[in-house]
Amino acid sequence: MKKIFIVMFVCSVALVGCKPDTGCVEGDCVNGQGTYSYRSGSRYVGEFKDDKCNGQGTYTWGEGISHGDKYVGEWKDDLMHGQGTYTYANGDKYVGEWKDDRKNGQGTWTDTNGNKFVGEFKYGKRNGKGTLTRADGVIFPCGLWKDDEPVK
Repeated sequence: MKKIFIVMFVCSVALVGCKPDTGCVEGDCVNGQGTYSYRSGSRYVGEFKDDKCNGQGTYTWGEGISHGDKYVGEWKDDLMHGQGTYTYANGDKYVGEWKDDRKNGQGTWTDTNGNKFVGEFKYGKRNGKGTLTRADGVIFPCGLWKDDEPVK
């Protein structure tokens, strides 16, 4: 009898410890429109298909290295994919194309100092043609980039 009580007590403590807002908290998070909350405090509001983020949606990061970051845009199979805007907690912003969770294609990166890069991205880095304009208005003379570095 004592063992049964201990098992029941441990199980009830484990259940009480679960956050009630974890999981699908509103709508249809399988095939439709819904809101999904994560234990970390992250939250996705948008379209779902086959139990994954697919279509238009907004993801806001909770705890961790990306705390406070926010992505608004297109999703495919739980990955940022298509057009979207990623705003970093520090104020930096990327507006442009995404593929498999990485900046990929045409985009604009603006940092909190007022520097702005407009051009091509590949695998999350500046790659290809692009123009960097510094906050003071000076345009960086190089038009080609590879792995986030200007090509001389």
